[in-house]
Amino acid sequence: MSDQRPRQEFSGLRMGRPFGIPVYVSWTWFIIAGFITISFKEVFRLPGMSEAESYAVAFAFAVLLYLSVLLHELAHSVLAKWYGLPVRRITLYLLGGVSEIEKEPPTPGKEFMVAAAGPALSLGLAAVGLGADVLLLNTGGIVELLVWQLWVSNLIVGVFNLLPGLPLDGGRMLRAGIWKLTSSPGRATIAAAWTGRGLAVFLIVLPFALSMMSGQEVDNLRLLWSVVLATFIWMGASQSLNVARIRARIPQVVARALARRSVPVTAETPLSEALRRAQEQHAGAIVVVDHEGRPIAIVNEAAVEATPEHRRPWVDVGSLAKTLEPSMVLAADLSGEPLIDAMREAPAAEYLLVERGGEIYGVLATADVNRVFSKV
Repeated sequence: MSDQRPRQEFSGLRMGRPFGIPVYVSWTWFIIAGFITISFKEVFRLPGMSEAESYAVAFAFAVLLYLSVLLHELAHSVLAKWYGLPVRRITLYLLGGVSEIEKEPPTPGKEFMVAAAGPALSLGLAAVGLGADVLLLNTGGIVELLVWQLWVSNLIVGVFNLLPGLPLDGGRMLRAGIWKLTSSPGRATIAAAWTGRGLAVFLIVLPFALSMMSGQEVDNLRLLWSVVLATFIWMGASQSLNVARIRARIPQVVARALARRSVPVTAETPLSEALRRAQEQHAGAIVVVDHEGRPIAIVNEAAVEATPEHRRPWVDVGSLAKTLEPSMVLAADLSGEPLIDAMREAPAAEYLLVERGGEIYGVLATADVNRVFSKV
């Protein structure tokens, strides 16, 4: 399963960089590894094997299973990199893995291929495992048992991920198909996400339906897994809906429309005087310039608000300003995705907007951009 999401802090174990992609294991993986080890202990306990040995084999199965999940995620990520899409990392966690692909594929065809790569890899592993299982048939050893469990598990992973609903790979494939038909990635995301929500409801209802059909009581373990998987799918689908709503607002992010008028002052100007000039000129930002009028810094709004009013006559604006780095100077005509990308590459509280000739247009505050999306 691949994913596009905002940058966030992460805690876990870094395992390496296959194909240049950082791979992490979340601490939650140890929970499921312990659960698998305990659940499969008796499955791998052959005659003459001690309890400690059966635990060791069951844990080895858990590790091999998650190596299969890693290969599944690498299939997504390597193909994404092949298409020129940046991949931040792969994370293995409680319910499997996620590839953090930082940009959406530019075409529905590439979206489909990146999504299909994971299930194809899992089903390929299942086919190889089945072939190996046939060769090892009736050998009766622990290797045969491990191979059988692994190819069946990969078959389940591959088929489950093909289910047509976000956030599963099958949901992304469905999204690609709807995108192709409608030429609207936003509508395609909403349709595939609602299909995912329907799939989550189906997973909850399924154990009860099977119980009614068989005349037996609901299997508690099956019900637990259904609830866990349904919750995962529902939350992922809901996140996809939120992302679709946010992306729908990106065209509204226009630098000129969101810019604040700025007043230029020198660094030694008292803050109170700078604020007086800004109020006179109906300006919402203060730009520090050198004695030749060239912009060198932007006064930080948060720092101004944190300065008590009685101290403002004694505080120079230069002490509250952020020096202008080249990445903090943006073209005033930027809008939409290019503007968001420029801000993402150089996070800052304020940016200086300039015309193509170098004239100052105004200041763009990140807080103003965030307000566009907070209305979602």
